[in-house]
Amino acid sequence: MKVGRRRFISASTMAHPVHRPRRLRRSPVLREMVRETRLDPGDFIYPLFVVEGRDVRRPITSMPGIFNLSVEHAVAEARQAKSLGVPSVILFGIPDHKDALGSQAYARDGIVQRAIREIKAAEPDLQVIADVCLCEFTDHGHCGVLEGGHVVNDATLPLLAQMAVTCAQAGADIIAPSDMMDGRVGVIRRALDEVRLTDIPILSYAAKYASGYYGPFREAAQSAPKSGDRRGYQMDPGNVREALREVALDVEEGADMLMVKPALAYLDVIRAVRERFDLPLAAYNVSGEYAMLKAAGQNGWIDYERVMLETLTGIKRAGADLIITYHALEAAKLL
Repeated sequence: MKVGRRRFISASTMAHPVHRPRRLRRSPVLREMVRETRLDPGDFIYPLFVVEGRDVRRPITSMPGIFNLSVEHAVAEARQAKSLGVPSVILFGIPDHKDALGSQAYARDGIVQRAIREIKAAEPDLQVIADVCLCEFTDHGHCGVLEGGHVVNDATLPLLAQMAVTCAQAGADIIAPSDMMDGRVGVIRRALDEVRLTDIPILSYAAKYASGYYGPFREAAQSAPKSGDRRGYQMDPGNVREALREVALDVEEGADMLMVKPALAYLDVIRAVRERFDLPLAAYNVSGEYAMLKAAGQNGWIDYERVMLETLTGIKRAGADLIITYHALEAAKLL
């Protein structure tokens, strides 16, 4: 009985792949040539936390590398950002005095207004964005007027408009309302127009979610609510169609730019907004996202710089034109 011989097919007799995507990955230069999404320092907006006093540079324990800064240190930090190619800063103010109506938010000599004037005097070409919200200025920590334990939408709107006007008059280039009150973009637009500040654009926090990623920010800004939470006015994390409705309303009211906040758990929302709307789109790479990378990097669990750039690339790839990020200076140095 004959035993048949097995036939072995050599690699040389097999058909070779026609398509070899690996050809374009052979070298760093080639990979750079065909890269679809590119990061640039010009994509970043750097947040600054400004406090009263002189010579204050107080570390924020949950955000290594980020500080509460008195005005002169905020100016120095803004100047460094500009020197690295970061074109914009966004300001958050922490006053010494807080009250139920957040009166220091819209005071002409408030901490944010003073910081705006000083930064613009030092760096006229740097774009200064004023975050407009009451949470850092109220003694209860909520983003608007509180009555009976509830934030009252319509009573809050004129206070936000006053803050927007005083910040713009101090020299802010962009107004960014983050409070999530209904109708605030329209009210702010009309208030700016009434004082002939028609050229000041509004960057709306159009889709801002009630997120657990904000914890370190609340330490930095001393803005945690004394009671309750912000789920009654910030968006539910499960909703994306609602985000598109929120964005559409802000566009209708006169928003010039849009924002999604947070970024990493909401990349699908960034993509959905990008596909539906043509306005410039920002994403806020928030404090908790920053803190997680910092902690993992400090423990040696990740290559911090590599993961940082990968994270920022992912946010931009999802559709963001601009990224508000605490990584801005570190990323700009690497780029």
